[in-house]
Amino acid sequence: MARRFADRAEAGRCLGALLVRLRDEGSLRAGDDPVVVGLPRGGVPVAHEVARALGAPLDVIVVRKIGVPHQPELAMGAIGEDGVRVVDDDIVRRAGVSAWEFSRVEAREAVELARRAERFRRRHRRVPLAGRDVIVVDDGLATGSTMAAACAVARADGARRIVVAVPVAPAGWAERMGAVADQYVCVSTPELFVGVGGSYRDFAQVPDEAVLAILDTEPSVSRPVSGAVDVPDRVEREVVLDLGDAQVGGHLTIPADARGLVLFAHGSGSSRHSPRNRFVAEVLEQAGHATLLFDLLTTDEEPDRSKVFDVGLLARRLGGATTWAMSQPHLGELPVGYFGASTGAAAALRAAAEPDCPVRAVVSRGGRPDLAGHALRAVRAPTLLIVGGRDTVVVGLNEQARSRMRAPCRLEIVPGAGHLFEEPGTLATAAHLAAGWFDANLPLT
Repeated sequence: MARRFADRAEAGRCLGALLVRLRDEGSLRAGDDPVVVGLPRGGVPVAHEVARALGAPLDVIVVRKIGVPHQPELAMGAIGEDGVRVVDDDIVRRAGVSAWEFSRVEAREAVELARRAERFRRRHRRVPLAGRDVIVVDDGLATGSTMAAACAVARADGARRIVVAVPVAPAGWAERMGAVADQYVCVSTPELFVGVGGSYRDFAQVPDEAVLAILDTEPSVSRPVSGAVDVPDRVEREVVLDLGDAQVGGHLTIPADARGLVLFAHGSGSSRHSPRNRFVAEVLEQAGHATLLFDLLTTDEEPDRSKVFDVGLLARRLGGATTWAMSQPHLGELPVGYFGASTGAAAALRAAAEPDCPVRAVVSRGGRPDLAGHALRAVRAPTLLIVGGRDTVVVGLNEQARSRMRAPCRLEIVPGAGHLFEEPGTLATAAHLAAGWFDANLPLT
């Protein structure tokens, strides 16, 4: 069946009516208390009407399409919140897209994903999906990559069942998408499918402000994020940290309405000026987290190789920096995370193992968690281990470390990345994974 909708609101009303009819007939398998989630930005006006029809709460799942470089509307993959990544190998192959070209587009979209997630989540708490049936809505479906990423996010958040619902899609779309959902519902499946926009008379872009306006009308999600620190304006400054046994330099950034604080522990031979950690810090700031990059050693200590690899000393310095940060204005009430690279990751895990450590989440990038030794079993904070696929020795060390940890721990291997994540797009992928981990594990209350 083919039809043309006036706009997304009309499409949402048609889709909502179909879902209500299927529910009343008993063929919509979405339980008694479903959650409707829309894909920003175009899917949110549609999802708004669906949620109203079903009397269900509305939320968003933020995803970004990875478009073919010279045909950006054609998705060759997608990325989503919580580090979800979907790649359509068939389209990548047919479009002749190299790994470098793919990673370049992915890096750009990762930054935009972080920006949108930060903006949409700043005022609106995520509706819990664990144990509930979730109806994932977009304004239409073409390749399915973006929808597949959204469904993967819902699965990762513990959804019991997933229903994909769209106003328009090509014939055979459910079969083409595979088993990403438990049920598929579509209003219109034209035999001559010329793209999602071809089924709308008005298919104008939906701005961020329109998404926020819709969310502001939803009582289920339109409440301020509890725990965010009210900072009137963004703060960025160089600081001096008194760690008790040393004074070191640091770089502190606090975004407006900060929701978490991430302290960076750099690897050997690096400092607070590390361009890689600075890049990750920028992505985390866009996600609403304050960041503190600081020197673990003084300028006099840096030439001493015994101190560079003294994980115990570095862990104590990180603990001292945490105590310093907790005493600063706008920081004391924020939940704390650690981001460690190389030997700094071992220091972060060693510090996190201390009984009085307030850290709530740890991320290791190209880290040596094995150097944390027996402390691994005492870590209580959920830990994400990010390793480059080409860094085979360190991959093995991280796998062994994960097996020794009692805390929730996930290992993410970034394809094509070496130890320093210098390959195009690989550092952006790592930063996006880190942002998703801190978003999920730094509490908002």
